Amino acid sequence: MQATCWSWWHQFPPALRELATVRLVASFGAGGILYLTPMVFHQQEFSAASIGLGLALAALAGTIGRFISGALLDQGRSCGTPVLLAAACGFAGDGFLLQASTMAGYVAGQLCIGMAGGLYWPAVELAVPQCAYPLPSAKGYALVRSTDALGVATGTLSGSLLAAAGLLRGVYWIDIAAVIALAALLLLKPLPRAAKASDSAEGQRPLRQWLPALVPMLAISVVATSMPALMQSALPLDLVRGGLNRAGQPESWSALLIGLQLGLLVLIQWPVGRALALRPVGVGLGLSLVCFSGGTLLLAASAFSQHGIALVVIALAVVALGEAAFLPTATEAVIELSPKGHGGLAMALFSQCFALSAFAAPLLAGILLDRHGHGVSLWLATALTCGLSLLLVGPVQRRSKRRPT
Repeated sequence: MQATCWSWWHQFPPALRELATVRLVASFGAGGILYLTPMVFHQQEFSAASIGLGLALAALAGTIGRFISGALLDQGRSCGTPVLLAAACGFAGDGFLLQASTMAGYVAGQLCIGMAGGLYWPAVELAVPQCAYPLPSAKGYALVRSTDALGVATGTLSGSLLAAAGLLRGVYWIDIAAVIALAALLLLKPLPRAAKASDSAEGQRPLRQWLPALVPMLAISVVATSMPALMQSALPLDLVRGGLNRAGQPESWSALLIGLQLGLLVLIQWPVGRALALRPVGVGLGLSLVCFSGGTLLLAASAFSQHGIALVVIALAVVALGEAAFLPTATEAVIELSPKGHGGLAMALFSQCFALSAFAAPLLAGILLDRHGHGVSLWLATALTCGLSLLLVGPVQRRSKRRPT
């Protein structure tokens, strides 16, 4: 078994394995803080709206970081430069959140964490096609999304163990260790340089010529990326508070449920991503939206039953399949739709969808949870929006073109 895993790992180019390791370390540290920060400050008796506001401000900071990262990349800088800046911001954010007991400290920490995420994502996503060669970039995205899922799941499960021991804030110590390890890896093995916009004819194309083809994909991404944001912010609070008839769960059990969903994502990310890498991007996008719509319908239905926690478990499995289908497919679609030399800006715009949904979704979710005391209206609205977004898959499929490998 060990030899099989070793040979599987070594089928990938060394540069791609190094990038996957970097993303594994980063996501392990981030897993606990992304999914369990709402519970940390729920213990501090912050309202759902206040917690959502902090997450929304983090997303706003992330928009600035993404454009900074995209600009650095399109200047031909190393993909590792924004990641090192992200590590520094993450270190500062963890320091604030470790000690925060007031809204000011919470907001300061969230702003730093948001800036870190904004700097990080365009760079590590754009590095994949360069590190994957001679493999197809779609297969490279399937691998790195698998390591992302593994890191987030193990980080969150570690956080659930800390929650059970009454040491939930320990997730910030885990992230501090991870960002130090991340910086060491990048200094030992720098990531490749991004393509410079001025180095090719494609890179000289003005924005108005290639951006319209990307717009439907960006619209789908805003909707789809609201799902991880809601899983990080609204779902933990919904589980702790309970539904109309569904009993509230202890914080440790809520963290464990979320961790198990992330564990399932680890198991299915590679086979799902590999299978979809062989198919047009519209297949993966359509599957993800159907799963998101169905999963949130099940979450809404769970509130009406005393045994609704079983429906929550099924819903989390369906959402995990949707995430496994969306994440590698969407990134590959952005690569296919954007010209060479503008990859940094295109990836920054794509990452902004995460920021926009992470800004709006927690804020609206917190208001709805505080107003109704349960998540029924939130999950129903999400299901409807995901269903309607299926109308945008066709335009994306028609304009995308699989690049030769």
